[in-house]
Formats: sequence, structure tokens, C-alpha cells
Amino acid sequence: MRVAQKRALTEQIAEFTLVPLEDANLPPYTAGAHVTVKTPSGAMRRYSLVGGTSDSSKYVIAVKREPQSRGGSASMHDMATEGTDLLVEPPENDFELTDVSEYLLIAGGIGVTPIYAMAQELERQKKRFKIIYCTRSQNETAYLDEMTVAFGDRILIHHDDGDPAKVYDFWDHFAEPQTTHVFCCGPQPLMEEIRAVSGHWPEGRVHFEDFKPVEVVRADDVAFDVTLSKSGKTVTVPADRSILEALRDSGHQTVSSCESGTCGTCKTRILKGEAEHRDMVLMDHEKGDHIMICVSRAKSGDLVLDL
Repeated sequence: MRVAQKRALTEQIAEFTLVPLEDANLPPYTAGAHVTVKTPSGAMRRYSLVGGTSDSSKYVIAVKREPQSRGGSASMHDMATEGTDLLVEPPENDFELTDVSEYLLIAGGIGVTPIYAMAQELERQKKRFKIIYCTRSQNETAYLDEMTVAFGDRILIHHDDGDPAKVYDFWDHFAEPQTTHVFCCGPQPLMEEIRAVSGHWPEGRVHFEDFKPVEVVRADDVAFDVTLSKSGKTVTVPADRSILEALRDSGHQTVSSCESGTCGTCKTRILKGEAEHRDMVLMDHEKGDHIMICVSRAKSGDLVLDL
């Protein structure tokens, strides 16, 4: 696909309108869906689709430049200019809307992207819904004007100014279990808060979208070496990079998709060494001789991989 338009939503969030290189209708999608994009850095990243689901001529995504970017978001901001071609996988949806009478949509920061798409779809269906949208400040609130105009008093905007004492109190919305279904997307503290206050609700009424299920790099990680058995070459994996990233940085071709330990694409056989597994894919009987190189590391010492 090609970047047909790029516009700044905030200082750190950019919107990209992607169109196919050939004149063809794109695969359809439903509200809450995401696409996986091969960013200019080579990193594969998932981004929620923002635009209306009925337009088959384009996909619209919004990307936040992460402060600790591992290459994906920074390269989208710095290198994906209008006219740039990007490899985009067909839409997937792990965050489907349910068919109920009333909804509460909760967004935190860049987590607004699937929530905005859901609100547009619920508006089209004439369903009842409310939105709670939490950000640090007005200047950091993507789609503020559009959503305020579109949804009026059905949207509540809350800014906490980065002060923990000003974080929005969700308890009143969850004190008594409701038939309302809740859809929440945002940073980990927000997700944990909603899980905590909704623990007494019936199962299946509160839904979450989280693109960071695995902590790829941790503070106590150390560097180690990976030897590629087919070429005999050895690559050092720094403490702040994954095996996959280190291989890519050194010019080795890698096969990957989610790069978050959830899809299984980069599954690799271990010929020597022991892995510290951080993925959500491998079965117990596979962990002795396989590793997901996008997130997992050497437990101690070095590794020899069947690459």
C-alpha cells in the first residue's frame, strides 16, 4: 500500500491514510480490527483501523511515536512520508463488538483508535453508547474535535495532567454490574484499573484490546550471542534488543509478523542452549527445543539456532 496522506493529530501522533498500489477493493474489516504493517525500519507493528468500515478504498491508522521506540513507530514518523510504499497484511480482529443494547467505550491515549472506529459503527447502527476518553492533556488528545462534534454529550474527556491524584475514578461506572458491555483500549495502568474495578462483573461483559501482551525487554536483561548454524555466523544480541531485531540489524533476513510473541511466525529451533520464554504461543512440549525470537532470550549463556 502507499501513504496517500499523512497528517499530525498531536505532536506525537500522526495519522496515515493508506491506499492500494493497484486499483482494487481492499479486504473488508469490522470495527476494532487492526492491520500489521511492515514499518520502514523493517519492524512489524500492529495498528488499529480508525476509519469507517464501509470504505473499501483505503485504510486509516494513527501511530504514536513511542518514547522508547524500538524502531517501528519512530520510522513511521520519520520515514513514512506521503508516497512511501508499505507492506500491509490483511485486517484481523481480536476485539469484535458484541451485539448488545448498550455499550461503554473506554479509551486511554492512543488506545482511542479502535474505540473511535467502534463509536462510528455504533452510531451507524443507532445503538446506545457512551465514551470515556482519558489523556494527559488537551494537546495530547487525538481526534478531540472530531469526536466531540460527532458524539456530543455521549463522550466524556478527562485530562489528568500526568498527576496520579487526578486519574479518572471509574468506580461509579462499575459499582453495580450492568448489562452494558465495556470495551477498553489503552496503556497498561488503565487496563489494570478496569480489570480491578470490574472483577465482580459477569464474565464476558468487559473486553480489552492490548497490543503489548509481552514485555520484550526488561531492566535486568543482559547481552548474549546467537550462532546461526547454517552459516556459522555469530550475532551479539544487546540487552535492549530482541534476537529478531539483532539479526535484522546485522543484515540477516528474518520472517516475522506480530513481533509480540502471539502469532508463531518466527518460531525457530534451538540446537544448543536454553531459552527464557516470553511468548504466548509455544506449547510446553515445544519449549525445550524451540524459541520465538521476537520476544524470548537466552536463559543463561548463548544460543545456537537452526537458521
